Amino acid sequence: MISYFQNISFANPYWFLLLSLVPLIILWYILRYKQLNASLTMSSTDWLNGKDLKSPRQKIIHLPIILRLLTLIILTVIMARPQSSDSHKEMNVEGIDIVMAMDVSSSMLAMDFRPNRLEAAKKVAKEFISQRPNDRIGLVIFSGEAFTQCPLTIDHQVVNNLIDPMESGMIADGTALGDGLATAVNRIKDSEAISKVIILLTDGVQTAGSMDPATAAELAKTFGIRIYTIGVGRHGMAPYPVQTPFGMQVTSLPVEIDEVVLRKVAKITDGNYFRATSNQSLSEIYKQIDNLEKTRIEVSIFNNKYDQYKELLLGALAILLLEILVKLTILRTKP
Repeated sequence: MISYFQNISFANPYWFLLLSLVPLIILWYILRYKQLNASLTMSSTDWLNGKDLKSPRQKIIHLPIILRLLTLIILTVIMARPQSSDSHKEMNVEGIDIVMAMDVSSSMLAMDFRPNRLEAAKKVAKEFISQRPNDRIGLVIFSGEAFTQCPLTIDHQVVNNLIDPMESGMIADGTALGDGLATAVNRIKDSEAISKVIILLTDGVQTAGSMDPATAAELAKTFGIRIYTIGVGRHGMAPYPVQTPFGMQVTSLPVEIDEVVLRKVAKITDGNYFRATSNQSLSEIYKQIDNLEKTRIEVSIFNNKYDQYKELLLGALAILLLEILVKLTILRTKP
């Protein structure tokens, strides 16, 4: 019984005021019992022979009131609504919803990652998805414009199959950060998941699109969506493949990532900004996001309440049935 009430809280504790009636009922019972029983006693020598003078009926004469009081106490506890908190009970059922918004502009072909930024991002994204088997995952790609590559789904094989063919040139070139973010928000805003997350990955600054990234972030905030932003690219110069009249050649160009905007977007939604400068650091960033979201989920579920009354109700019914059984058998009053 003690272990049952560990980590138990009560939604309606004022019902415990009923327990103040217990001593009054006991006092009423004692007075009534004295009035109903004769005070005259007869002498006997049976006790000298070691005989028990009390009959079975007399031994349990007070059992019904004890059982009745126990029933009253248990029902009072039930009315007070005992509740427990469970940090793991729903974890493998609910999950979270995640939309991955990925930049596929031509700059993602830079070779400061192996073999280039886009292929590295695709590989790490698939590894991240494999670590979250209970979450719904969606995919948005953007360049000069944005569209949904895959809606939210629990079928991760479908997501992986749609990540593989992603390549630069699928859509008009440019970097429409705001449009990519807004498209991701539109895909996840109606979700009823415990946690809604967008992971925005880019290597540039806004050069296209009609939506301001900060405005899209404010929109995400109104829907309770958290955004993690990732800037991809080493510091300084990076090798880019460039098409020339003499064929494809590699040249070094400056890395330009709008970290101010990416930090602002993350901060608005209580997310985080990360800078990836290599394949390894990009992989570590996704691991950090994975751990952050798992921790948040545990905290959210810990506050969920679950009514705990079934065992108490069964106990009260059992005691009530025992009282009825005793009255109909041993304590039965003959007419």
